[in-house]
Amino acid sequence: MADSVKPIPEGYHSVTPYLCIKGASEAIEFYKSAVDATELMRIPSPDGSIGHAEIQIGDSRIMIPDESPKMDFRSPATIGGTPVHVYMYVEDVDRIFAQANAAGATAMMPLEDQFWGDRTGTLVDPFGHRWYVSTHKEDLTEEEIGARAAKLFGGS
Repeated sequence: MADSVKPIPEGYHSVTPYLCIKGASEAIEFYKSAVDATELMRIPSPDGSIGHAEIQIGDSRIMIPDESPKMDFRSPATIGGTPVHVYMYVEDVDRIFAQANAAGATAMMPLEDQFWGDRTGTLVDPFGHRWYVSTHKEDLTEEEIGARAAKLFGGS
């Protein structure tokens, strides 16, 4: 039996974001409307908060608990910002960016074609997490990206 258990469960990648949120239930509903997330599971804590939940966006999962000071899970709302940024690729960045804005996200950086070949914009969700929403438009070499960056930022 143990030989048939996969070390990385079906549907997961090697790395899965785990976003602590103050108001996880509301966040799940936001992600559903903003970025077409699908709720996969929700495990309540005895106090009614979310002890663990999982959503799927495209082919990737995100784990979400409510904040819990006892477990040292603190949300961006509690710590006054976040060092975590999520970079998300979607088929149609213009549609998802507009949809997320309509659902309550705040645009930090407008959608623009970037020197590295992506069309990208930055959003902050209502729970304090920062999302780079992108559609890949060009396959570039590292040298091409470096040359574009040098031209853009004034290097040689």
